[in-house]
Amino acid sequence: MSTVLITGAGRGIGLATAREFHKAGWKVLALDKDFSGFDLKDAERIEFDLRNLAEIKELARHEIHTLVNNAGVLFCDPYDAIPERNKREVLAVNIEAPAALITALAPQMKARKSGRIVNVGSVAAFTGHPDLWYGITKAGILNLTKAWAKELGPHGVLVNAVAPGPTQTAMYDQLPQSRKDGVMKAVYSGRVCTPEEVAAAILWLGTSCPEYMNGTTLDVNNGSYPR
Repeated sequence: MSTVLITGAGRGIGLATAREFHKAGWKVLALDKDFSGFDLKDAERIEFDLRNLAEIKELARHEIHTLVNNAGVLFCDPYDAIPERNKREVLAVNIEAPAALITALAPQMKARKSGRIVNVGSVAAFTGHPDLWYGITKAGILNLTKAWAKELGPHGVLVNAVAPGPTQTAMYDQLPQSRKDGVMKAVYSGRVCTPEEVAAAILWLGTSCPEYMNGTTLDVNNGSYPR
């Protein structure tokens, strides 16, 4: 049985992704620091705080066939009043932890000459974003995707990303209504995305997309771009 490791699996897109992989017959390793809303009984839970970067390499003890770097944090701070602790958490969780996880798991994937990595970016990567460090890290995750695709591609490992637009998650719920109203003006369908819709794209990239699809970012944003 193939195994997927999903970060931020306790809720939202991560939980929806865990459900999709489980339905597809995969063994699911669900990583999060809070499982209070997690209801997938057959998954193996790994309680872990991704800010503990030095301990991430220990996760390589598991045999992982697909890695989904989904965990992310966002703070609605103005550019000129960003607390240092918030900046550090965004950098650690959104970009440093995914980089460390890929570094830890790459050797086993190279040895097997197979494996897939899916990084969850954001439409925030494509424009100046109201949450400065969130936008910076999401742009970074797409660059990280291309860098590791180039490195691992010759070894049969695919590294791709998804870039969701506004999705009905706790992160979206915390946004000011003015921000929600602004982004809805650009969305073609006039609604937010569901976590399940993003999860379907992640499942495809993590299991069955063409092997020639590598270093790619799949937009799941319905025309939405922050303004």
